[in-house]
Amino acid sequence: MIASAPSSASVPPDIAALSFEDALAELERIVRQLEEGRGKLDDAISSYERGTALKRHCEAKLRDAQAKIDRITVSADGTIGAEPARID
Repeated sequence: MIASAPSSASVPPDIAALSFEDALAELERIVRQLEEGRGKLDDAISSYERGTALKRHCEAKLRDAQAKIDRITVSADGTIGAEPARID
């Protein structure tokens, strides 16, 4: 089963306001904390949930950036055009 793309509504407003770089930095901090096992279980669960929302936000930002990148093409008859880039 393929998961559908998350909507921006599934991201809390405070996370939606973050830049990609700020969201990624916070996500990395959360991952380090979880890997180190610091804190109580309830705090770890809350951090994991926030990390999940940060990940969705970062993925959405990357999809938006990818959609804005065009690849210039030249057809056989010399017509110049553009098509969405395929960045995998």
